[in-house]
Amino acid sequence: MAVDYTVIVVYLAGMLAMGWWGMRRAKSKSEFLVAGRRLGPTMYSGTMAAIVLGGASTIGGVGLGYQYGLSGAWMVFTIGLGLLALSVFFSARIARLKVYTVSEMLDLRYGGRAGVISGVVMWAYTLMLAVTSTIAYATIFDVLFDMNRTVAIVLGGSIVVAYSTLGGMWSITLTDMVQFVVKTIGVLLLLLPIAVVKAGGFSEMKAQLPTEYFDPLGIGGETIFTYVLIYTFGMLIGQDIWQRVFTARSDKTAKWGGTVAGTYCLVYALAGAVIGTAAKVLYPRLGSADDAFATIVKDELPVGVRGLVLAAALAAVMSTSSGALIACATVANNDIWSRLRGVVSRTADGHDAHDEVKGNRAFILIMGVAVICTAIALNNVVEALTVAYNLLVGGLLVPILGGLLWKRGTAQGALASVVVGGLAVIGLMATHGILANEPVYYGLLSSLAAYVAVSLMTRPTDAAVLAAWRERLAGRAPELVSEPVPTPQ
Repeated sequence: MAVDYTVIVVYLAGMLAMGWWGMRRAKSKSEFLVAGRRLGPTMYSGTMAAIVLGGASTIGGVGLGYQYGLSGAWMVFTIGLGLLALSVFFSARIARLKVYTVSEMLDLRYGGRAGVISGVVMWAYTLMLAVTSTIAYATIFDVLFDMNRTVAIVLGGSIVVAYSTLGGMWSITLTDMVQFVVKTIGVLLLLLPIAVVKAGGFSEMKAQLPTEYFDPLGIGGETIFTYVLIYTFGMLIGQDIWQRVFTARSDKTAKWGGTVAGTYCLVYALAGAVIGTAAKVLYPRLGSADDAFATIVKDELPVGVRGLVLAAALAAVMSTSSGALIACATVANNDIWSRLRGVVSRTADGHDAHDEVKGNRAFILIMGVAVICTAIALNNVVEALTVAYNLLVGGLLVPILGGLLWKRGTAQGALASVVVGGLAVIGLMATHGILANEPVYYGLLSSLAAYVAVSLMTRPTDAAVLAAWRERLAGRAPELVSEPVPTPQ
């Protein structure tokens, strides 16, 4: 294992070194939060694929393959479909907005009154997303070093917090590109073919397993539908995803680079399911399906290769964790704290004297500590992730897509949609259980009903606000400053 340990240690040291290098480039708010909006197609595609394919997609995707066979690919497959839909239909418009957060987009679209509550909901989502990624360190470091759960979370989380705090989005972009390469080599080029060969090839896998393991819909139609609602739609509106769209050099880069990343996700989904199916042949009686990835890596791969594949799993977790962390900090600072500061902390000439890079760096550090502490306190990753996505889709999907697609939507309708959808999700999770399908189903329906009804009952959005919105959608407006858009009188 000495060679494997060396591979992992070199990888982790490289992540910290890139954080230090990124710090030298992050001299402005734009550089720190969105990499100066300068990423070309190659870096954009790699980093976008890295952030959406995290520990759940890698370890969880293999686990679903172990449990359900090839249809276990559907969870990650719907993530890829969501990224494709975002890239083809929305990313060009999102990139032209030149904002930093989803809530800033809502302020622009509805006139400066819709972003406060949405900021709180988005912050809760990104926080829980970062927490679930951080919890996954315990699994990986336990396989690597037989490490205590708390120590593993602190170690993995501290490395991500360190390089994210140092260089912001530049550091995260550089590390994500490395993580994308490591995942591609480790999972697709090494683990996938080795697992299939060790299981005796596809003919032997078919002979050893029930036929439903090779049924594309074996996981169940209702489960697939729920995945689409949660993950496909979640990809369309998450701050962690939008913040990567904001890094694109142009709207064409966002569209075509994202399309490449989405296609890569579809391939990754199938690879994880095949690896899990092979693991079922090799280890038919594992105590937990989520142990399939670690078991096949530990027992079937040669020295050195094992270290690289475990580094790939670590890369998957780190990419999602760092992306969620900077998204959480950006929302906390720009959508919540900046509004409070705008009321209580202004200089005599009306301008804010705050050092924005230093402030955003401080928020990443604060949120990072909060994420690590929360991860230590929580145990159930699936429940935490489900809460996050239920709130995101149930509370924010309708006002965000409505703002992009329906001219008649109003600020009052958007606020009603967020509140009604969010409360419906929370209430149904309390009565039906966190993992039930009803919260996201009925939460989304109630959010849509509230949005349409209240929008039609209230005055249309001010014509000047809509004109400014159209100018920004067309890419003819300058980058948004940190302050919320004033409400028209």
